[in-house]
Amino acid sequence: MADYAHPEVLVSTEWVARHLKDPKVRIVEVDVDTSAYSQGHLEGSVGWNWQSQLQDQVRRDILSKSEFERLMSISGISNDTTAVLYGDNNNWFAAYAFWQMEIYGHKDVRLMDGGRKKWIDEARPLTTVVPRYEATGYKASDPDESIRAKRQHVMDSLNRPNRALVDVRSLDEFTGKIIAPPGMTETAQRAGHIPGAQNIPWAQAVREDGTFKSAEELSRLYESKGITRDKETIAYCRIGERSSHTWFALKYLLGFPNVRNYDGSWTEWGNLVDAPVVREAETVRQA
Repeated sequence: MADYAHPEVLVSTEWVARHLKDPKVRIVEVDVDTSAYSQGHLEGSVGWNWQSQLQDQVRRDILSKSEFERLMSISGISNDTTAVLYGDNNNWFAAYAFWQMEIYGHKDVRLMDGGRKKWIDEARPLTTVVPRYEATGYKASDPDESIRAKRQHVMDSLNRPNRALVDVRSLDEFTGKIIAPPGMTETAQRAGHIPGAQNIPWAQAVREDGTFKSAEELSRLYESKGITRDKETIAYCRIGERSSHTWFALKYLLGFPNVRNYDGSWTEWGNLVDAPVVREAETVRQA
């Protein structure tokens, strides 16, 4: 991990195994499959449900500051706790939780490289025992909006040479062949992608075992599509979790100084009135 710009934000499965009982470390599992945690998880780990605990269901937004503070407190996380996040699908929603913790200023948050898959592939132990921790009275910082892109910021970025858009969805989603992957309920009215976006699917950033590729490999991947550190980069997907994974790779592994996650992503953009859309190389603008 030494070749990454910020190797300290990644920990190995070996590191986590050594710190399972460390009172200064809180391990948190966040999965796409919200039932995975109950089927077996790392000893002492807390499970967060991305649908009910990491989103405001009424506002369709990230957690408010007070909601975030409550989640951290009931999870036994203090302001000085080292929080280690992991999950299925090579850390999709673990990265999304990481991004939210960065928004609210948690000082020491890390990802377990390879996530749940690597832990299981290595035949490491799981448990069904759900831990209980004393609430901590966590206090969050005011939100850091510099790592988040909202729709107007994205709209203002169109045709600006100093800004780059990365669509991390599958090729079929990008071209407009499908609106969302099969079985996904959060969707949009229109298919396609934001004009000027480069398609670099999130999975191209990881190896077969789920760990991130080297900094050199990642640099080649993004630079091949014109995604360079001298530009402000905005990543998006369908609902913001896959793009959090790419945001993490660009910001912390490659050290891009200005990276934002557009968490409204295609579910928002594909429903906007008069938002430009490219589908099968044709620009479509709703009248």
